[in-house]
Amino acid sequence: MKTIAVYSIKGGVGKTATSVNLSYLAAREGFSSLICDLDPQGSASYYFRVRADKKFNQKKLLKGGKTIDKNIKATDFQNLDILPSDLSYRHLDVSLGGYKKAKKKLKDILTPLQDEYDYVFLDCPPNITLISENVFRAADSILVPCIPTTLSIRTLGQLIKFFKMKDLSLKKITAFFSMVESRKRMHQDNIIKIHDNKKITCFLESKIPYLAEVEKMGLTREPVAHTSPKSIASMAYESLWKEAKKK
Repeated sequence: MKTIAVYSIKGGVGKTATSVNLSYLAAREGFSSLICDLDPQGSASYYFRVRADKKFNQKKLLKGGKTIDKNIKATDFQNLDILPSDLSYRHLDVSLGGYKKAKKKLKDILTPLQDEYDYVFLDCPPNITLISENVFRAADSILVPCIPTTLSIRTLGQLIKFFKMKDLSLKKITAFFSMVESRKRMHQDNIIKIHDNKKITCFLESKIPYLAEVEKMGLTREPVAHTSPKSIASMAYESLWKEAKKK
């Protein structure tokens, strides 16, 4: 089982759209896949039209074991399940603080699933918190969407600095440009600047454009790779998935 976290310190950079589309593409290829919606906003759960049971909450998540098994739901797509979010997840950091080895709790929760799934995708909330540290330790790869703007790229630097401070493996971090507007000169210049900088090697070549097809996911409530498989946006996600698998 490989665990891929789609994470950024900054919100609004396309994390959920990426998680939804990559998990769908993995499942479409025949891989048994699970998407864990860790964001209390529950956007990934909304896209897949799945709600958590009324009795499911952050305490049940942290309990793990059979509690997790009972609350994993099938999506409308073959080979793809989801562990939906709950608004109570906003208290996850507080609850985690009461556990011994709190920074490894999420890894302990996910480990029993390794015989059931080929891929687990973590759709993560923004900011660096205790749940984020759990994600960093549980994931085999941290996929970081970056809008080609100064502030968005800056947050990647902050993440790298945090990894160094906590002695975490920088090899886990892989970045890509998201919500790219080709008509914006600033976007073009920043992309060229990053790819020309030989010291920055964590960026993939694939770029996700800022297109209506992606925004319409909020209306269709399905992966764009399913609703518009031949669209530019869908092809961009397919390219990203191919690179992410190799990485």
